[in-house]
Amino acid sequence: MGHAGMAAAAVRYLRAGHARPVEALPRPELRCVGEDERAPVDQAEFRRVLGNFATGVTVVTSPATDGEPGPAGFACQSFSSLSLDPPLVSFMVGRTSTTWPRIARAGAFCVNVLAAHQGELCRGFAVRGGDKFAGVAYDAAPVSGSPRLAGALAWIDCTVHAVHTGGDHLIVVGRVDDLATTDTDEAPLLFHKGRFL
Repeated sequence: MGHAGMAAAAVRYLRAGHARPVEALPRPELRCVGEDERAPVDQAEFRRVLGNFATGVTVVTSPATDGEPGPAGFACQSFSSLSLDPPLVSFMVGRTSTTWPRIARAGAFCVNVLAAHQGELCRGFAVRGGDKFAGVAYDAAPVSGSPRLAGALAWIDCTVHAVHTGGDHLIVVGRVDDLATTDTDEAPLLFHKGRFL
């Protein structure tokens, strides 16, 4: 019997009521790891070992809100795609970030995927305080109005969808409203072992 015949036989069998209903397995109980359950990991060693994982580099931006002098932005390595349906992306930001509250107030952001030549631009967005956009060329993303940085390889325009806690960081989930790449064959900016590649 071929595959089509086997499939047809299976359908007839199920329709005849011979199959017993399958009970769904119970969902596992989710919980946080307790303080007394944490393995002692030295923070410097944690950083050293995980530094072996090369990451792309982005700048997450948001438009200025009332009372602010200009847009907000910060350099971010912890960006990833999350879901195709619905289209979601995520990034992580430190709880002590002074930029995140501004992005949260805007309720929207644009992820700018940096090109290999944009290391200095990234360093400018990695520092605290000051006008990070001074001398930086950008235009407005079509939905959120967040800055789209000139020369970036791609941009993803998002609305804040959800925020979750993750230790000393927050996990921000964005719903993608629009996105595109630029017409370039340039390599991406990568970060590995504390330096750009």
